[in-house]
Amino acid sequence: MKLRELSIPGLFVLESPVHGDDRGFFREWFKLGDVEAAGVSFHAEQANLSMSSRDVVRGLHYSLAPQGQAKVVTCVFGELDDVIVDVRVGSPSFARVEVVHLGASEGRSVLLPAGVAHGFCVTSETAALSYLLSSPFNAPFELEIDPFDPQINVPWTVHGEPLLSPKDAAAPSLAARLAANELPAFG
Repeated sequence: MKLRELSIPGLFVLESPVHGDDRGFFREWFKLGDVEAAGVSFHAEQANLSMSSRDVVRGLHYSLAPQGQAKVVTCVFGELDDVIVDVRVGSPSFARVEVVHLGASEGRSVLLPAGVAHGFCVTSETAALSYLLSSPFNAPFELEIDPFDPQINVPWTVHGEPLLSPKDAAAPSLAARLAANELPAFG
C-alpha cells in the first residue's frame, strides 16, 4: 500500500493493488503496518457502513470529540466522490476542498486527519461507503456544515436534485460555525 499526501495537511490517499479475475476482485483497503511505516498513527475504534443512491449528498460532517476523530474511508460498492474540507482553525489550508473519486473496483481509500469535515455524493446508481473511525460516535460533539455553502464551494457531482437529510439541509455555514467558535483547532 502506498500513501500519497494531498494538499490538506494529514490527508492521504491510500493506494493498493486490485487483484481481479473472472470471479471479481480482491484488495486490501487498509493495512495498519503500511500506514504506520509512512509515519501516520491511526487506531480504529468504530466501523460504519453507509449505502446511498445516486445524487445523495451526505455531509459535511466533523467531530469536536476531545480525542479527535480521524477516518479511513473506502467505497465497497458502486462509485462516489469523497469530499474533504479543512475546517481546522489555524490550518494553512483552512476552507480548502479536496475531492477524491472512489470506486469499489479501484484501489483507493482516503485517510482523513481529525478535525476535517467529510462528505460524499454518489455518482453511480447506488454506492456503499465503509469507514473506520479513530473514536466512537459521540452525538454532542458531532457537527455539520452546509454542504452547499458558497464560501466552501464544493464541486458536487450531482446529476439531478441533490438528496439531503433534514439535518444536512439545515446545517449552518462555515462562517456561522467559525463565529460560534464551533470549529476544531489545527495542530
